[in-house]
Amino acid sequence: MSVDKGRLVADLIRGKKVDQALNILNFTQKKAAGIIKKVVESAIANAEHNDGADIDDLKVKTIYVEQGATLKRFSARAKGRGNSISKPTCHVYVVVGN
Repeated sequence: MSVDKGRLVADLIRGKKVDQALNILNFTQKKAAGIIKKVVESAIANAEHNDGADIDDLKVKTIYVEQGATLKRFSARAKGRGNSISKPTCHVYVVVGN
């Protein structure tokens, strides 16, 4: 997923309560929404297990998407030529709290 596609979805849930954020992600028809939903669910589970936080009080304090490594691929073309294909990646950071 590219950084721009991830940031579009991250902007939708920044500052929202976690149940509202998960509801938004469920009904957002973008591939990035599914990926970010997994990260948010993991952050909720970590907060509940490690800190004993109550899920009803949690909200998405911080979420940001940073650029990761770009995977470079090669696509064969006619007459011995080739095109380069770049597959961008990103890192998603989520902080949940009261």
